[in-house]
Parts: sequence; structure tokens; C-alpha cells
Amino acid sequence: MDIGNIPAVASALSAAETADAVSMTMLKKALDTQAAAAIGVLQALPPPLPANPNVGRNVNTVA
Repeated sequence: MDIGNIPAVASALSAAETADAVSMTMLKKALDTQAAAAIGVLQALPPPLPANPNVGRNVNTVA
């Protein structure tokens, strides 16, 4: 085993850990953004219909 490669391997592992941490942070931010967008879409939905959907939707035109 060549001991001269130990610093290079340690440096590579450190860089990989940093890249993983950055990736996880970006994923969390993307998920938070998607959650906020989903909440906005759900809040934009109209209120639910009444129990009887015909109530308040028909106009009696017979005099």
C-alpha cells in the first residue's frame, strides 16, 4: 500500500462530503419551494360546493 496517496484520498473524501452537504441543502430548498407553491395552488382553489350542488345555481325564470 502506498502511503503517499493518503492526503489525496483524504482531500477527495472531504470534497465529496462538502458536495453532498451542498446537494442536500439545495434539495431541501427545492422541496421548500415546491411546498410553498403547492400551498399557493391549494389556497387558490374555490371553496367547496354546498351539500346540494343545485342550490344557488339555478335561476327561476317562470313568472
